[in-house]
Amino acid sequence: MFFIQNKDVTSSEIAKMIDHTLLKPEATKEQIITLCKEAAEYKFKTVCINPSWVETCAQELKNTEVGIATVIGFPLGATSTFTKVAETRDVIALGATEIDMVINIGALKSGDYDAVKQDIASVVQAANNQVVVKVIIETGFLSDDEKKKVCHLAKDAGADFVKTSTGFGPGKATPADIALMREVVGPDMGVKASAGVRDFETAKELIIAGATRIGASAGKEIVSGGTGNDY
Repeated sequence: MFFIQNKDVTSSEIAKMIDHTLLKPEATKEQIITLCKEAAEYKFKTVCINPSWVETCAQELKNTEVGIATVIGFPLGATSTFTKVAETRDVIALGATEIDMVINIGALKSGDYDAVKQDIASVVQAANNQVVVKVIIETGFLSDDEKKKVCHLAKDAGADFVKTSTGFGPGKATPADIALMREVVGPDMGVKASAGVRDFETAKELIIAGATRIGASAGKEIVSGGTGNDY
């Protein structure tokens, strides 16, 4: 796992950790193509887009090293496990290389931990080691104890990453949450910080706290010293 735990992190190092994101429902094909071109230019890790754009991105990025991340059960996490599994299989067939799935938040809040774990494990099984699986826990809805619990569940279910937020719920990624998540999952699992990451200093703080991936629509601004907007 790629850690940067010092204050000398560079913009080029951060670029390799960015999921360049456009999840707005009104995003156009032209904007998605521009996103792909930016990701290739700045050497971002992936683009992160809604499932309907996976095939477009696969075509645009076929001669690059940029991966294609897409979202499952997004943004509420309240679809059935069957639906999440079907989405997962569909996007892999279309060219996705990573998926970011939303947990069943209501089940977690209800204390139905077996359902939450099974939901995650079913998606991991559907991914069949073909793609990276990130689990969005939506920290803004959770207590610290719930954050710890769902991180344990995601790890036990075989996921590759835990991720803070969809960007559509309350709150944003914080160093405190990243540190908590990193402490729970240990050194061998990824931690993705997303929501509210708009500039270099914020990204740097989150990486030093333990993040190994950054989800942001402001990728260009982060690596060039500006300030961008959210998803």
